[in-house]
Amino acid sequence: MKATQVLLNTLQARFEDNTHRHEGIAWADVRARLEAHPPALKSLGAMEASGGEPDVIGSDPKTGRFTFCDCCADSPAGRRSVCYDDEALAARKENRPAASAVGMAAEMGIALLTQAQYRALQDLGDFDTRTSSWVWTPPDMRSLGGALFCDKRYGQVFTYHNGAQSYYAARGFRGALQV
Repeated sequence: MKATQVLLNTLQARFEDNTHRHEGIAWADVRARLEAHPPALKSLGAMEASGGEPDVIGSDPKTGRFTFCDCCADSPAGRRSVCYDDEALAARKENRPAASAVGMAAEMGIALLTQAQYRALQDLGDFDTRTSSWVWTPPDMRSLGGALFCDKRYGQVFTYHNGAQSYYAARGFRGALQV
């Protein structure tokens, strides 16, 4: 079976198993949109391959676009132990991680979640209860050397700050893709 068909089957099964994430959206519409946008399938394939378990979490009635997001319980395993961005990666002189969240997201063709998107995702389930995820950081904060990350503990979503060059085995990033 062709890799694209395997991916579409995986996405369809996840879509059908998690209808609470996308009420009122039909898989046939999502599939038609995906088939009309092959680069999106490549990005979704990268999300899936790195452990993200992407699923539809919404749509824009004006544009007809669907929003996919990483819906794995913990921060995607294939995207952990990364610093925030390539500037932070270059600044590390010792014990450099292999990549940065912003750099990996760009290579995958996805965007880091904003704080608002991260909080909205948490309305659909409990995510990052044992891990944390870098989120998009405003340029003024990033220019001061910091970056933001979020997690969910004690039934609440928390936003924290850290040096952008830091990285931890339990911190990765979640991405979003509009198709």
